[in-house]
Order: sequence, then C-alpha cells, then structure tokens
Amino acid sequence: MMNRVEPADVPVQVRELVHTYGKHRALDGVSFQMSPGEFFGLLGPNGSGKTTLFRILSTLLTPAAGQASVFGHDVATHPDAVRSRIGIVFQAPALDDMLTVEENLRHHARLQGVPRRQRSQRVTELLASLGLSDRRRQRVGQLSGGLKRRADLARGILHRPGLLLLDEPSAGLDPRARRDLWRYLDKLRGETGLSVLVTTHIMEEGEFCDRLAILDEGRLVALDTPANLRAAMDGTIVTIRADKPGDLARAINDRMKIDAQVLDGAVRIEHADGHALVPRLASAFASQIAAITVQAPTLEDVFVKRTGHRFEDDQAQEPS
Repeated sequence: MMNRVEPADVPVQVRELVHTYGKHRALDGVSFQMSPGEFFGLLGPNGSGKTTLFRILSTLLTPAAGQASVFGHDVATHPDAVRSRIGIVFQAPALDDMLTVEENLRHHARLQGVPRRQRSQRVTELLASLGLSDRRRQRVGQLSGGLKRRADLARGILHRPGLLLLDEPSAGLDPRARRDLWRYLDKLRGETGLSVLVTTHIMEEGEFCDRLAILDEGRLVALDTPANLRAAMDGTIVTIRADKPGDLARAINDRMKIDAQVLDGAVRIEHADGHALVPRLASAFASQIAAITVQAPTLEDVFVKRTGHRFEDDQAQEPS
C-alpha cells in the first residue's frame, strides 16, 4: 500500500515498542508505519495497550524500549518537536462549558501560539469546515455530544498540525453523530492533508479507517485494511444456540470433522459456505439445536480468530 517516503514525511513510525507497568507488559514489541494522509486505527479492548501507545505518541509517556517517531522526530528525545506537529483530542473534551464555542477556540488559539492576526480567520475557517458557524456564540455546555466533539476537534487542529491523535472520539455519541464526525474528518483531510491516528474499541469506528492495527494484551495481532481483514476469513460465520453448546461442538468436531468452538455460550463455526452447511447441521443435530444464524465475517470475528477470545470491553484498564 505504501510507497517509500522520507522519514520526515512519515506521520508515525513505531519499531519494536515496549512499555511496562511494574511486571505488567502493556506493549510487547509493537511495530507499524503510517502513510501520509492516512486514517489509521488502533482497535482493541481495554487493556490491549492502545491507550499506552496513544500516550507515548502524545509524549506523555517514555517507552521502556523500542522507538516511536512522528514526522521523523523521536518522541523520547525530541518531544517538543513532536508536540509542534501533533494535535490531540482526548476522550474528555478540553473545552470550558461556560464559554462560547468561539471564545474557547480563541483562547486555545492563543495558547497554541497561533499568530494574533491569524486567529480570527483560523477560527472562522474551522467553524465553517466543521459545520459550527451557527453555533459560534453558543455556550459549549449547551451543545449536544456530537457538536461538542466537533468543537473539540476544531480546538485540536487550530495550529494546523500534520497529525491528529484522537482518543476514543465516538465515546458517548449516537451512530448518526459518529458518522457525522467521520464525515467532517474526511473533509478536513481533503482540505489539509491531515493524517489521523485514532484509538477505539468500537467496531463500526474501525470500519472508517484506511487501515487497522488490532491490539490484544500489548501485542499487534493484525494489521491491514478492514476489507482485507474480513476477506482473510473463511467466507461465513455460523453461530448455533444450544442448551449444551460444549457437547454439540464436540459432536460436530467428531462427526463432521469441522472446527467448532464455544464462545459466549454458543457454538461458532467459520466456514466457506455457511448457508450450505446449515441443512447438514440441522439434519444431523436437530434435537440439540435451538437456533442457527449465518453472517458475513465482522471485525469482531477477525479479532476472535486472531486471539481465540471475544472482543470484551470489560477487561482490566491500562494503568494511568
């Protein structure tokens, strides 16, 4: 996918990155490289290492081993140079609810060193780009979650960074607001060439990315486009509900020589043609089957195949 580019043009390059909290290995040899103008996703459950990686790229943590660079600047040895090239939007908006949208942006433009003579124009342009012009005099505390997220996005790119780091940008947003956010991000990319790295545990959000790095327990378990990740699966996923799923899975393995696994109390089979398999299963195990569904593989199915367990969001949080 990527043509060779100069290090100074590479938004993010990570080589064998390791980080530990005591005996806990939060990152275990993670490596990848972003392309200019790419939407790159870090997808994983809580405890997967994505938040630690985000904090390292934000220069809030120094890695224990390995190297991470942003546009050719090492995050550990040249953090100031990295900060000048990145914009950061954290999960919790960094805006004052009592100030208007415009007042917030003018304040942050001053903090970010935007020249005085450029501030008004910069704020006006971003409000227009993000569909917030009619909200400029409204207090941030009165905005919906989706509008507040867009206002915080404007804050994060006032200084025109080359790379935007987004931490769980869709958290708390309904599906429509989530889609709107990504539509505006794509618009900004078209206007400015912005590169975006996003952490998420939401499968739908992963689908918006050009490429996904799937993390689990500190390891990079998959890296490709969402379409290619799904295409690497064997056609379809057959899910069977049964009173005794363990017994049924063993029977299917023994009699049909098909790899059947039990996940979340159901029998799961990855098969090239699930629709053709269903009649055979129904005929052979009619008395044991309560329901059967067949669906195309999802990103969660990719995660299950690569890790052997469900994509759970109730795992232990990464240390702060």
